[in-house]
Amino acid sequence: MHTITPSSGVSLKSLVRQTSPPPGQINRFVPARLVVQCGYRFDSANTNASTVNTNGVPASNNFAGHVGASRADWQSSCAILASKVVSQQQDTEKTGGAGEITVVNGHKTLDLVPIDNNLPKPLTITDLSPAPLHGSQLRVAYQGVPGAYSEAAAGKAYPKCEAIPCDQFEVAFQAVELWIADRAVLPVENSLGGSIHRNYDLLLRHRLHIVGEVQLPVHHCLLALPGVRKEYLTRVISHPQALAQCELTLTKLGLNVVREAVDDTAGAAEYIAANNLRDTAAIASARAAELYGLQILSEGIQDDSSNVTRFVMLAREPIIPRTDRPFKTSIVFAHDKGTSVLFKVLSAFAFRNISLTKIESRPHRNRPIRLVDDANVGTAKHFEYMFYVDFEASMADVRAQNALAEVQEFTSFLRVLGSYPMDMTPWCPSREE
Repeated sequence: MHTITPSSGVSLKSLVRQTSPPPGQINRFVPARLVVQCGYRFDSANTNASTVNTNGVPASNNFAGHVGASRADWQSSCAILASKVVSQQQDTEKTGGAGEITVVNGHKTLDLVPIDNNLPKPLTITDLSPAPLHGSQLRVAYQGVPGAYSEAAAGKAYPKCEAIPCDQFEVAFQAVELWIADRAVLPVENSLGGSIHRNYDLLLRHRLHIVGEVQLPVHHCLLALPGVRKEYLTRVISHPQALAQCELTLTKLGLNVVREAVDDTAGAAEYIAANNLRDTAAIASARAAELYGLQILSEGIQDDSSNVTRFVMLAREPIIPRTDRPFKTSIVFAHDKGTSVLFKVLSAFAFRNISLTKIESRPHRNRPIRLVDDANVGTAKHFEYMFYVDFEASMADVRAQNALAEVQEFTSFLRVLGSYPMDMTPWCPSREE
């Protein structure tokens, strides 16, 4: 390595190596490693009146016996050398082909094998990065097709999310478990139709955690193909709960139609549009009518304006419970001695002034019947149940911790499904009575 200082006396031309290539090859300029120190030494003792010109401006500092006679000459020589190095590097980068040296990202490489664009691309750090913050580009699974109420609930729970439709509830669970989706938003109960039992069973079968809830007002519409009149209808299709929620209104409309159940409300609208069914109507949302090109024959046909569906948000990992806002906790438990322990469990919450918001019993699938032998009355058969309970308290609350510790003494099985913030957003009835 050569270092140039004002006192070195080294010629700049001696630092440049010119190689003579064999005939037929391109002449390449190979610069030696160079460090240019542009600092200089100023000797105040040598300064005299001759260094000031007639205008009173100091003249250039002299570097006697060295490169250039002044500082300006020194800087000019450095600029010329730098421009030559850059020009030669550009010529080297332009040369390239089979077996030629090329420059990629500032580094010299040798193209020995052609690049195959069909090869799989390696994973990057973005592929392995954790899920983004709340609602930002999350992949949220829901049951149904676009236009379903579950899609609207997913958008309310996670704004700006990427909604992933699933044909079944269990597929939505598996999508989160297999990392195809980050969250799942699924209904668990309706204010008119009651609990969605299938999802309660799946909560116990899978290991996902409840991380939130959202309540969505349901606004049903009667949809048909454009130009179809109500008196031409012979059947109405929709989800079983939607049909039950609109039973009285369909009768008031004077529709003498057959009710047929399908998997979901938006799927009914899609089915009519895809098959051009002019004698069939669907009960679905206004968004489904927009998506599938149907007309709205009647709006707000639910029997009760206070028609709300509660959805839970599921994730692979639980959230950290807090006490600075209202929380709800969901548990499931069972006992070998059947329902006789239920009173003791409820008293554990009542003693600590913890309000229960829901109690749901489901058959114990692993042991649905319990046999009890009594010498006096013989053998009795009792049904076994799993109990699902929601209560208004956070797992960070000492009252909830003590209550569950007492419940665990009375039960043979206890599992916390999740402790999550309550949905406190106000809602308006779907239709004025």
